[in-house]
Amino acid sequence: MREREVPQEGNRTLAGHRKAVYAVAEDGKLRLVPSRGWEVEEIVTRQAVEDLERRAEEARVRVLAGESSPLEYHMYRARMDVELLSQTTGLWRWRVRRHLKPAVFKRLPLALKARYAEALGVAVEVLGKVG
Repeated sequence: MREREVPQEGNRTLAGHRKAVYAVAEDGKLRLVPSRGWEVEEIVTRQAVEDLERRAEEARVRVLAGESSPLEYHMYRARMDVELLSQTTGLWRWRVRRHLKPAVFKRLPLALKARYAEALGVAVEVLGKVG
């Protein structure tokens, strides 16, 4: 994309902020250009957020039914999935998936729960509950 073609339509999900986009300048070199975003980006971002909110609500129902651990609920509330939570905590994906089981989650040591809590931005006490 050329420097003069960088969209400036505005994107409400950016809340008035700008973001940097790489674009080709007149001299043919890549440059960082500020952008206010564009409508398509806003639509896709909103759809992704709505999907994660839906998943969080579904996870909350599963937690209350005893089918899943509160970790799944908090993972989606923090706009993460198993892959991202795995990367953030430094744990293997299979371990994160295993910890989504209520019986396994209850037996986790406090240090591991603290690791999850830090990655999710919640207190350890909150990690064991759903909202």
